[in-house]
Amino acid sequence: MKTILLVEDEPRMRQVVRAYLEQAGFRVIAVGDGPSALHAFRREQPDLIVLDLMLPGMDGFEVCRTIRRESGVPIIILTARIEEEDRVVGLELGADDYITKPFSPRELVARVRAVLRRAQGEVAPPALIRVGDLTIDLERREVRVGDREVRLTPTEFELLATMARHPGRVFTRLQLLERIQGVAYEGYERTVDAHIKNLRQKIEPDPRNPQYVLTVYGVGYKLREAD
Repeated sequence: MKTILLVEDEPRMRQVVRAYLEQAGFRVIAVGDGPSALHAFRREQPDLIVLDLMLPGMDGFEVCRTIRRESGVPIIILTARIEEEDRVVGLELGADDYITKPFSPRELVARVRAVLRRAQGEVAPPALIRVGDLTIDLERREVRVGDREVRLTPTEFELLATMARHPGRVFTRLQLLERIQGVAYEGYERTVDAHIKNLRQKIEPDPRNPQYVLTVYGVGYKLREAD
């Protein structure tokens, strides 16, 4: 049974989301503020976190930032803040998905399952891919640049793995979004850019002049083919 940490300050919302997740077969730890979220995260070691942004004590951005310094656990942001800037900031901090209120609890359960599938390593076929100093082990879900192991979030790894399975192939933002979320919503394509930015910060010698994950202007992204 997978454990979900639900961080939501509104009691009624917390109760509804918890009920849907438990009905779907998850063990749920529910808390209502930022400090309690960090305490529960460290104590319970959950498999996934559903995190509201507007929290007392410490906002969700700071909670996400703190957790990302300690762990690659999948994080889904759940919030009433609909501004694109807030969504992008959350993704740049390392969140794997972003759902705005009001939302369908069934959609949330579907998103939780999709993110957990990525985190559990549903990748095939197993392969070791090398491009320059970049090594991607799809079977072990490991990435190295030279001798340095790179720690990626599940979403970052899935983006890289999707492109790595077809080096040189150009993927549109919608194609990548569908791969990492299980469904593509028009208007959300730019969230892929935030994940790509994070990925480049981790694997590129110079993120401003990438040599591995390349932009194809007006289309999308591709992984450079091996030399």
